[in-house]
Amino acid sequence: MFLFQSPPPTRYDLNFSLAGIRIRVHPLFWLLAIFLGSGSGDILQILIWVLVVFVSIVVHEMGHALAFRNFGVNSHIVLHFMGGLAIPESAPWGTGYANVSPTPRQQVLISLAGPFAGFLLAILVVAGARLSGGEIAGTMLGFIPVPQLATLSFLGSVLNIFIRWMLLVNIFWGLINLLPVFPLDGGQVARSVLIQYDPLDGARKSIWLSTITGAVIALAAFFLLNSIYMALLFGILAFQSYQSLGARY
Repeated sequence: MFLFQSPPPTRYDLNFSLAGIRIRVHPLFWLLAIFLGSGSGDILQILIWVLVVFVSIVVHEMGHALAFRNFGVNSHIVLHFMGGLAIPESAPWGTGYANVSPTPRQQVLISLAGPFAGFLLAILVVAGARLSGGEIAGTMLGFIPVPQLATLSFLGSVLNIFIRWMLLVNIFWGLINLLPVFPLDGGQVARSVLIQYDPLDGARKSIWLSTITGAVIALAAFFLLNSIYMALLFGILAFQSYQSLGARY
């Protein structure tokens, strides 16, 4: 999927390591994060949004990378203009390198580790806010309670925005990422499960599921949520899945 391929390195990449895992941030990652947060028109809120997106995606991809490590596979992380990737690496074997492929069960756990790392981060944010004296005040998305700090100071206002957006990204987009649309994590899970139960036709069924689900979400995003970005993203993913059907079957 061209949207989710690792972009080539540039001289402007940010490179660092976390828990022994290499992380590369492509400059287009920052541009997209700024673009998505630019609707507020406030420089401070845009900076908070970029920080939230950066932390959330790093935690998400670290979930995948640590799951890879748990199954004996090294990986590195790339943050790019469509999000992030945890990319498995070849393992040394004799005088060369060999690709180590996880089992279907391991692949399911690796795929789920990313969204659930985000859910855990959201829980920690809520717990930290409550321990700091935050109180439940209002809801987000109609069903997710949002703790807000009682203080009305400048720092309190910044933290309230940070908390709200951390929950938005890690819960809402975590759930979206579990939809059975390839190459999202839910699509990877659906593919692994269907192939396991139907080795001959499971892959084709997973692509059909991805095509139909992606198209439905794109229409819902456009007509019900008024989200052009989400409609465009899932429309492209659905089209790519449909193209994949024609190319492979």
